[in-house]
Amino acid sequence: MTQNVILTGFMGTGKSTVGRLLAAHLKYSFRDLDSLIVEKEGQSINTIFADRGESYFREVESSVLRAVLRRSSQIVSTGGGAVIRPENRDLMHNSGVVVNLTASPEIILQRLHSDEARPLLRGSKSLASIQKLLMDREAYYADADIRIDTDGKNVEDVARDILDFLERGA
Repeated sequence: MTQNVILTGFMGTGKSTVGRLLAAHLKYSFRDLDSLIVEKEGQSINTIFADRGESYFREVESSVLRAVLRRSSQIVSTGGGAVIRPENRDLMHNSGVVVNLTASPEIILQRLHSDEARPLLRGSKSLASIQKLLMDREAYYADADIRIDTDGKNVEDVARDILDFLERGA
């Protein structure tokens, strides 16, 4: 298998943590889209959102995703909103297996409790704001080859679920 595994999901669902473990297990490279955007732009995602706006950020995100997915044998952790654009979802599906990680709004709120690096939740980190964003993005997150609920699971369990899926011939 030389395709990519692309992890999608809301912030706090474990994409980066699970992605690193999967990459080590499969001997794939790990690519974190948000980290690559920060590196390319030379500023934090919060600063990009504040200075240039979400639409600029989404343009950069799409550009970096296209560049990353030109290669294979990678685990790619996307940002929570990368699935919003249809061209991004098409690119992901054409470049590998799309795995959506899910978690309940309550668990997400717990996981993001002290995280201030989430521009879409700045100043409104509440259960209601998380529920609204999840609802707004549900159709996009559902457009995956497999969805895995991370509630009550450790990183190894989630990675094992993905590996089992891949071994069945995703």
